Amino acid sequence: MLAQQLVNALSLGGVYALFALGFTLIFGVLDVINLAHGAIFMIGAYAALQAVLLFKLPISVAICVALLVSGCAGWLLDYFIFRPLRARRAPQLAPMIATIGVALSLTSATQGLFGAENLRFPNDLLPGGAFEIGTVRFTLLELQIIFLSFFLMALLLWTLKGTQIGRAVRAVAESPRAAALLGINVEGVFSAATVIASALGGMAGVLIALYANAVFPGMGQPMLHKGIAVVILGGMGDVRGALIGGLFLGCAEVFSVAYIGSTMRDAAAFGLLFLILLIRPHGLFGQAAQRRA
Repeated sequence: MLAQQLVNALSLGGVYALFALGFTLIFGVLDVINLAHGAIFMIGAYAALQAVLLFKLPISVAICVALLVSGCAGWLLDYFIFRPLRARRAPQLAPMIATIGVALSLTSATQGLFGAENLRFPNDLLPGGAFEIGTVRFTLLELQIIFLSFFLMALLLWTLKGTQIGRAVRAVAESPRAAALLGINVEGVFSAATVIASALGGMAGVLIALYANAVFPGMGQPMLHKGIAVVILGGMGDVRGALIGGLFLGCAEVFSVAYIGSTMRDAAAFGLLFLILLIRPHGLFGQAAQRRA
């Protein structure tokens, strides 16, 4: 029973961590709390679903379409919202309020286009099959979700630590002015960070949609709440904290359902987060990690 719940927790917690990584990347680099991240999560799910329903594409190609669409949405968000506000030296609260408006507009437009009801992926297109190791049962869909989420998280961490663009991102996160003096294209890094973060958010939307086989306009709002909780738990702007916090929240939810009941899932999970923050008010990685990329 315990091993089975760990498998379930990995699949769910990996998606939470993937979503939170995108959220914390924008905060760490742009110093912006992007409250439109949940709407981009929803757009990624709808993009994959429409690629399957309208163009009859396989799930693997639909996932690539979702990455492209959500990345483009992130670029548009930076170009039309964040960049003009940066140019006007707007106070920190201004982009946060602007992203609330973007999220509401995107959610309302999606509901007007596709309706408010749940939409589903065709069952015959979802990865089928399952196998057992001892008493633990793995479905092919769960394994693919775990692989994709952890592969993308590892790829992001490697990019930030081992590539030139990653070093530029970390330099801008530390000090945009100093990075500009070193010849780094700060505006380009801002745009790249927003695109990468949005692509991760869109991918998380696809994986959650496949996990629950449900796509609806309001799906991004509860995920945004969880993403904010995960980022605060891990330490604002720290990608390691987002990774660990997402896995923790996934484990807390799955074990709450298994041993307490589904009606207490959010209460138990967020109650544990609250207790941890009472002990570590600045998150798991402390105040010193608050501005790390």
